[in-house]
Amino acid sequence: MCISVEKALTGNAYPGRGIMVGLTPDGKNVVAAYFIMGRSVNSRNRVFAKRENGDLYTKAFDESLLSDPSLIIYNAVRNIGDTVVVTNGDQTDTIYDFLVKGKSFEDALLTREFEPDAPNFTPRISAMLTFDGAYKYKMSILKNNDGKGTDCNRFTYDYAPVAGLAHFIHTYQCDGDPLPSFEGEPEKVQTVNCIDEFTDKLWNVLDNENKISLCVRYINLESKEVAERIINKNK
Repeated sequence: MCISVEKALTGNAYPGRGIMVGLTPDGKNVVAAYFIMGRSVNSRNRVFAKRENGDLYTKAFDESLLSDPSLIIYNAVRNIGDTVVVTNGDQTDTIYDFLVKGKSFEDALLTREFEPDAPNFTPRISAMLTFDGAYKYKMSILKNNDGKGTDCNRFTYDYAPVAGLAHFIHTYQCDGDPLPSFEGEPEKVQTVNCIDEFTDKLWNVLDNENKISLCVRYINLESKEVAERIINKNK
């Protein structure tokens, strides 16, 4: 069942970091969105920023408050030819490096696992959008399988796009201590044709206390023109 963005997120104070990938109802534009949230001072001290080549990364809003950059400062979106990689951590660079060498999304993620942030063992979530021929996308989650940080389960999902639908994967089911990891397949959520409408829907439904930054990108399948909206709570 495909549900609205509002239904997917209303009442969930802490889904963590989330990726949505899909297609607009008119079938003209790719939809890609990534948001970050935080509970600690260190985690909340971030903004999204852009590089000249169009890549998106996280950086400290106030350098004096940055206590540990290891899991919060990273490249979130990287472009490589006809491929876009979106992730919630430094596995963005791992995937990029493997693709440059002619290897696969799956090959790259076999070398990585969930984050070493016991007791949460935050899942690593990733997506790869490809435009070499027909548009298609993959999503992945790497998560701890026993709550003890012993072993990693790896799940990859390969999608043909459907107009009006995006798949949504996020790090946590909800708030908690420890935080419960996302479970099941990526959720099906509804898209809209207007990037501003979709951006507003998503930003407004995220918990106001915990949301940090959001990036939404629409890519026109015919012209490859990119429209992008970035919102940072810290300004």
